[in-house]
Amino acid sequence: MCFEQVGKNHATYSTIQQLTETYCYTYRETTEPMSSNILIKRICQQCGKSFDAKTTVTAYCSHPCSRKAYKARKRAEKIGTSDEQTRQIVEKPIEVIRAKDFLNVADACALFGVSRWTLWRAIKSGNIKAAKLGRRTLIRRADIDKLFDPGPLPAQPEAAPVTLSDCYSLGEIYEKYGVSPAMLYDLINRNAIPKQYAGSRAFVPKHIIDPLLNDLIK
Repeated sequence: MCFEQVGKNHATYSTIQQLTETYCYTYRETTEPMSSNILIKRICQQCGKSFDAKTTVTAYCSHPCSRKAYKARKRAEKIGTSDEQTRQIVEKPIEVIRAKDFLNVADACALFGVSRWTLWRAIKSGNIKAAKLGRRTLIRRADIDKLFDPGPLPAQPEAAPVTLSDCYSLGEIYEKYGVSPAMLYDLINRNAIPKQYAGSRAFVPKHIIDPLLNDLIK
């Protein structure tokens, strides 16, 4: 049917026009993405102001805030990289010094983190051994390590055991002094009183427990 013939029949033309508009509207509805009208309250991570976000992952209220945050992140990354490089430069000489067997005064000062005057006083007092090699003063690294290595602790002499005839059993103490088991155990633990055992019975020296309980009962 051509449009000239349609124009002659107004009713037919109107019907085709309505069908065409309906089809176009339906096509747009099915092909165009639907936009969400839901707004979510958010706080801008850059300026701290409240704003309405269209998605749950929106972090900034505007493009300028987003750009500022990006620049701040990049600046922090550069500063972190620079700090790490500086730390490596500073620590590298210390690692080199630690690998040496003999140190000069400057190396020893850097390793200790002290002034030359402080190091010379330690050498003069005999706390640090040093040797002259021509005009150079050398310190053996092993001698420096010894300053911080106290070595094994001296063995403590063990107390000679007391014969059981010079000891009380715990039951004898309860009967003689009328103290409770809890009180007696606390007294033994607080004063580190040595205990001896004969089978399942525990004994404590009389010459230690008597003065403590006599003072306690007075």
